[in-house]
Amino acid sequence: MPSAAREPRVLPDGTPVTTVHVVRHGEVENPAGVLYGRLPGYRLSARGHEMARAVAGSLTEHDLTHVVASPLERAQETAAPIAAAHDLPVGTDERLLESTNHFEGLTVGRGDGALWRARHWAAYVNPFTPSWGEPYREVAVRMRAALDDVRGQAEGHEAVMVSHQLPVWILRRSIDGRRLWHHPRRRECSLASVTSVLFHGAYPVRVFYDEPAAHLLPGALDVTGTSTGVIEE
Repeated sequence: MPSAAREPRVLPDGTPVTTVHVVRHGEVENPAGVLYGRLPGYRLSARGHEMARAVAGSLTEHDLTHVVASPLERAQETAAPIAAAHDLPVGTDERLLESTNHFEGLTVGRGDGALWRARHWAAYVNPFTPSWGEPYREVAVRMRAALDDVRGQAEGHEAVMVSHQLPVWILRRSIDGRRLWHHPRRRECSLASVTSVLFHGAYPVRVFYDEPAAHLLPGALDVTGTSTGVIEE
């Protein structure tokens, strides 16, 4: 049965119950190991498409009424099979974009753009803001605004937002009331993971985490870039 045909979920007092699933995109084709950030043209790999289908399969029986994604190709491609399974369009929201980053377009360990070169050292000065890119607080504000809008559109049902690792993790820390600065290696947000936020009315009451594509994850912890601690794709 199509999601839109279901009755809205409500508590006994009539308060709507809404769930927004915040999905990180799947693996990207990036043989050169570029820290691509917001650069266009970086699409899902063959395994990334498998990951997207795995996420879609895990949400098939859910009451989805809205699907929205970052405008970057890898997010749109991850959202496509999820939306198709529910006969929904994929909306675009720039607030779901990857964070801006000083190191965009560089490689980690080789070439003129390598991160270890002296001309980039100033970007490492403050890990708390951080000094190498978009302030965590700004990321939290835009992601919370996007989440609230989608929650309102899907009230009483479920929705999906597809974004990128750092914005998803900052959103989760913001909801949990934790400090926004953190160690990048400790993020619980693998490729094609699903961070689900349960709302009673407009209030987030619980966060769930799932990895429907865990069986497809590469042997490394993450795609190229995580080990630097300064950029997440």
